[in-house]
Amino acid sequence: MHCCNYIKGYFFCFYFQKTFHFNSKLWSNRNEFNLPGGKTGLDSLENKLPTYWHTPFSKICLGMKIGHQTKFTVINVHANSLYSLIADGHYRSTSLGRKAWKTLIGSQASLQLKCNKEGFNAVCDPGASRARIGFVANNEKNCTSCDSRIGFGTTGGPHGNNTCGNVAKFQADNGEKSIKTMGGIFVQ
Repeated sequence: MHCCNYIKGYFFCFYFQKTFHFNSKLWSNRNEFNLPGGKTGLDSLENKLPTYWHTPFSKICLGMKIGHQTKFTVINVHANSLYSLIADGHYRSTSLGRKAWKTLIGSQASLQLKCNKEGFNAVCDPGASRARIGFVANNEKNCTSCDSRIGFGTTGGPHGNNTCGNVAKFQADNGEKSIKTMGGIFVQ
């Protein structure tokens, strides 16, 4: 599925650098970042456009690019802006399911089997996996010590420097992973 063919608005793209790390102030402020980079599409030019805090929408298209291949999934959600869903740090659940999140990575995707918390500001305990938009999972029944995630604006153990993509350890369903991607977030 290439959902971005019909997406009207464009929020931002980010690479696996620390610019859009979970704790970056770029998630909670209304400052643009590298505005010219927003004209080039889903490439290696990180950017954050004013549409992040200005554009109402009913669908979000999430894209992850690994090498020359980009995979997408859609979240149906109404909001005044992406800023309104993320900036305050409150958790807001989504219901895509682990299979849909794993399609962003492809056959190499891996997650632990328990917890399965997804959405905006999906957080386990400090130090564990966290995602501004994504899916976190654990090998234990609780959501405190999650060691796996797929998402955008991520951090936490293991591999806290992977800010976009897939990280998995300890009894993950497809083995241990640290897959860094280029991420794009679009809206309609």
